[in-house]
Amino acid sequence: EVQLVESGGGLVQPGGSLRLSCAASGFTVDDYAVGWFRQAPGKEREAVSCFSRWHGSTYYADSVKGRFIISTDNGKNTVHLQMNSLKPEDTAVYYCTAAPVSYSQPGCPVNDRSYDYWGQGTQVTVSS
Repeated sequence: EVQLVESGGGLVQPGGSLRLSCAASGFTVDDYAVGWFRQAPGKEREAVSCFSRWHGSTYYADSVKGRFIISTDNGKNTVHLQMNSLKPEDTAVYYCTAAPVSYSQPGCPVNDRSYDYWGQGTQVTVSS
C-alpha cells in the first residue's frame, strides 16, 4: 500500500525557512515522479515543484524559483522541500504527491490530475 506522510510545516516569519519532509512507503521515490502542491484558502491547488529521477527533470513554479529546493533521500525513501526566503503568499497547505513515471512524457507532471497518491497535507503559515 502506497502511503505519503508529510511533516515539517508550521509558523514562520517572513524571510525565514522551513523544510518539509514526505516519508514514502509502498514504493521507491526514485522510481516515481514526486512533487509538492499547495492550496491557499479560496484558491485552487497549484504545483510548487516536482522531480523525476528517471527523466532527470525538475520543475519549480515561477513564484518559488530560486527559493525552494526539492530533493529525495533514497536511503530514507523521503522527499524534501527546502523553503527559503518565505513570503506571506507562501501560506498554504502543502501536499506531497507521487505517480508512476510516465515514459511518454518529457518530465514530471505539473497537473495534479496526473498524480495518483497524496499525503494528508501540512500547514505552512508565513506571518509576522
